[in-house]
Amino acid sequence: MKQFYRKWQAILMLVLGSMALAACQTMVPKTAPPPTPSQQPDKPVTKPDDGKITGVLPTDETRHRIALLLPLSGKDAAVGKSIANATTLALMDTKASNIRITSYDTALGAQAAAQRAIADGNRLILGPLLGDDVVAIAATANAARVPIISYSNDVGIAGNNVFVMGYVPAQSIDRVVRHARSQGITRFAALVPAGTYGQRASSAMLASVKAAGGTVVSMQSYGAGNAAITAALKKMQGDTAYEAILIADSGAAAIRIVPLIRANGGTDARILGTELWNTERALPSSAAMRGAWFASVSDGLYRQYAAKYRAQFGTDPFRLSTLGYDSVLLTTRIARDWKPGTPFPMDRLRDEGGFIGLDGAFRFNRAGVAERLLEVQQVGAGTLTVASPAPKSFAD
Repeated sequence: MKQFYRKWQAILMLVLGSMALAACQTMVPKTAPPPTPSQQPDKPVTKPDDGKITGVLPTDETRHRIALLLPLSGKDAAVGKSIANATTLALMDTKASNIRITSYDTALGAQAAAQRAIADGNRLILGPLLGDDVVAIAATANAARVPIISYSNDVGIAGNNVFVMGYVPAQSIDRVVRHARSQGITRFAALVPAGTYGQRASSAMLASVKAAGGTVVSMQSYGAGNAAITAALKKMQGDTAYEAILIADSGAAAIRIVPLIRANGGTDARILGTELWNTERALPSSAAMRGAWFASVSDGLYRQYAAKYRAQFGTDPFRLSTLGYDSVLLTTRIARDWKPGTPFPMDRLRDEGGFIGLDGAFRFNRAGVAERLLEVQQVGAGTLTVASPAPKSFAD
């Protein structure tokens, strides 16, 4: 298995190391409104003999038809377009001449987009981004034997033909808790926001601390505003003193919450965070956050990818866009032994050896949820450092 990871890491580095990016049309024009699915241009492909980007597409008899379902208009359009651009970049980098990806705008109706995609002959759906959209299309896709590789992190939607590729909070919580225990911390507390994410974070925290041999001495939920957070922290003061406290919220929220923790009983507590912190650029510049730990996918390859993305599209990518890039890498790997025009070999998605992408190694478990090898990062003075590297393989 370790040989497998070394091989695919080398291949991925070669793909990213090819900096000669030819100009090509993006999947969604930057200045024009998003076209309807029938007007949406296909991804440019490359001829295997010369490696140059062309506008000539091979016949459908020699390529796989893949649907990309994303919000390409409306309030989530910026994220959707960034993921779409990432899939374009992945096709360019891999020179995948046997794959045709067509995009469909879920903001115009997810179920209608899926019906159109299936009617167009697509055998695999990449996306949607939102869990509710996956629920809306799951029955339609399942009836047509078209699997869904969703970018959502909602584990509740996984199963049957639905695979969840997003970053799952329970995994990052477990990783940072295990790291804290390895450093001698035994008494944990948690602040979780009201709502579904907070409920799932609470369950994950309790399970992870118990499995690691620690104790959750206090856990409080909070609503909007500093007053609600302060009230939750004051309730904690009557409990056993905690050595570390998880903030199951965004990095921006953590920056606001930590001074309140310091002023309300958590003077010396180690601050712990989730994968949500990975997208917060202000984290390293916050003096209050220094020493905090959070678990996330590695940023080692992301920086190189982001530079290529900026060179091609003239803007920074969303951190989430790597899911689009990695879903194409996964597809191109499986496509090697997949005959065009036949159903997608769904069993290949459950390869125990997993896959390698920009975000490191991952594999889908029996439930259809992506398991990831995460690292623990520490907030420093203007920098983020790796406190605990990601394991090299699932066997480690």
